[in-house]
Amino acid sequence: MKNSFIKIATIVAIGSAFFTSCKPKDSSSAAEGDAEKAYVAPGKYDEFYNFVSGGFSGQLSVYGLPSGRLFRVIPVFSVDPEKGWGYSEETKPMLNTSQGFVPWDDLHHTEMSQTDGEVDGRWVFGNANNTPRIARIDLKTFKTAEIIELPNSGGNHSSPFITENTEYVVAGTRFSVPGDYSNGDVPINTYKENFKGHISFVKVGKEGQMDLAFQIVTPGVNFDLSHAGKGKSHGWFFFSCYNTEQANTLLEVNASQRDKDFIMAVNWKKAEEYLKAGKGKKQVVKYAHNTWNEKTHSASSEIKNEVVVLDAAALKDICYMIPCPKSPHGCDVDPTGEYIVGSGKLAALIPVFSFDKMINAIDKKQFEGDYGGINVIKYEAALHGEVQKPGLGPLHTEFDGKGNAYTTFFVSSEVVKWDIKSLKVLDRVPTYYSVGHLCIPGGDSKKPFGKYLIAYNKITKDRYLPTGPELAQSAQIFDISGDKMKMILDFPTIGEPHYAQAAPADLIRNNGQLKFYKIEDNHHPFATKGEKEAKVIRKGNRVDVYMTSVRSHFAPDNIEGIKLGDEVYFHVTNLEQDWDVPHGFAIKGADNGELLIMPGETTTLKWIPKKVGMYPMYCTDFCSALHQEMQGYVRVSPAGSTVPISFSVGTNFPKQTATK
Repeated sequence: MKNSFIKIATIVAIGSAFFTSCKPKDSSSAAEGDAEKAYVAPGKYDEFYNFVSGGFSGQLSVYGLPSGRLFRVIPVFSVDPEKGWGYSEETKPMLNTSQGFVPWDDLHHTEMSQTDGEVDGRWVFGNANNTPRIARIDLKTFKTAEIIELPNSGGNHSSPFITENTEYVVAGTRFSVPGDYSNGDVPINTYKENFKGHISFVKVGKEGQMDLAFQIVTPGVNFDLSHAGKGKSHGWFFFSCYNTEQANTLLEVNASQRDKDFIMAVNWKKAEEYLKAGKGKKQVVKYAHNTWNEKTHSASSEIKNEVVVLDAAALKDICYMIPCPKSPHGCDVDPTGEYIVGSGKLAALIPVFSFDKMINAIDKKQFEGDYGGINVIKYEAALHGEVQKPGLGPLHTEFDGKGNAYTTFFVSSEVVKWDIKSLKVLDRVPTYYSVGHLCIPGGDSKKPFGKYLIAYNKITKDRYLPTGPELAQSAQIFDISGDKMKMILDFPTIGEPHYAQAAPADLIRNNGQLKFYKIEDNHHPFATKGEKEAKVIRKGNRVDVYMTSVRSHFAPDNIEGIKLGDEVYFHVTNLEQDWDVPHGFAIKGADNGELLIMPGETTTLKWIPKKVGMYPMYCTDFCSALHQEMQGYVRVSPAGSTVPISFSVGTNFPKQTATK
């Protein structure tokens, strides 16, 4: 233990000295950047959409490349009062889980759908790291369309990575835990006996609908990251694994004892064969599956109670372990599908494995024993080679489609370019500072688009105006079209960016993007398709307000007869049939949020008045020159009041006496 601790301390010390005592080589030119290449003139479009994880914000943000302009923050796993996500009655079911309503999560990774290994612009997937879930965002609407919870999982970090035809979205548990179908009330120090890992395979249908097809139970390791095979390695998946010591406390020391951890190779085609042969075992679990309906503009949540589990230790040819330098983080597959890059965070080299050699080693049974019942392939038998002295703290690798790989180094704060076949370092550039993930548009697909590389950094001290103890997170764009990388721009980001993906703008912009909802196709049960249909209906203490919004008034805009103890539901339909004319709705005293209603959409705000009085309501989204005039009033009377329900727009009520 002492030796391992010394090794870690030495690496950290070297990195600290590097960071504090000297600037990276060529830092002055890199710091200046080349802003002309990042400039997008007013009214002109960016070349790429960049979908960036929001980390602890729980959301997904959309930037343009190369400008770095923020276009949109898409609510996914966290409530968002700006758009009413998780506040409106329609969206609340999207955040339902087996734990109940969970209004926050930690979105680390994004992954775009692919066809034949190429980015196709249909959907982008995101993971919830805390309460394990996977979301699918529809790129026709830029709205979260589906969220599925993952049982038997503790920390959904190694996701949501996809197979080359989006057959599956796959996830590995970060924290091994006792399965939901077993007794979880066990001492923590019985980790080796009772804790298991689970890999989830979520089937994706032609329209994007997700279904938890099966899980594979594995020894109790921590899965960090993953990527699917492609081309020749299609049918396989690769996961980085750490904590093979199966420690349960002080992992920074106790999970760094071994010189090597593993890359786990999973033959999911073989797993499918075992499923068809009935080798899976149905286990009783509980998880939520939430879907958005574009016709009703509403979400529904279904609790499911079963999952099929395959045992990797019993079915010997679905999983194999490949030794990898300790604490591997990234696990990346090159565009040909031949090379698998493992990044040991504490290593001073980068191991590159060969798919062909791995298959040959399996065929010849070149194993060095097993780990928890899973065969361990000999390191040299699967190794293509090692990139020597590339930098300190290798994390993630992406590819440009020209035979080059680009790896981030957290400790030495740099991106290094190297040749995949020769393993020769070709170029290196500093980042500012402590880079984590990187993104090359299409960089994990069979057809990278190259041109730009974006580094997502953890530290920004001295890069921007200070903002107290917490500083902005950072992304930096590099031009990689030539032999040498050159920084052209850096920009602050939402939350803590982890992984991100990007695709050509035209691939998404011209893919049938929705501009507004047609009123005639609105099947929301409380839709009000014309102003004449506006009304207020009382049923006991429930009051439903069928309301319309159009430039620049609500109908109705005067409502009386609401009493203390009532539950009021404002069902607001935006009657606009023009692109980019949303309306907002808010009322004084609302203790949840506001609404943001797209053209042709219906959205509901539940409101419970707390005291007698007059409550203004108004449009929160600037919609016209008379936006300020888009307002109204709701009168709330005592619980025993005899004031009847009445409503109007453009007409004063008959004079009524105030209630005492």
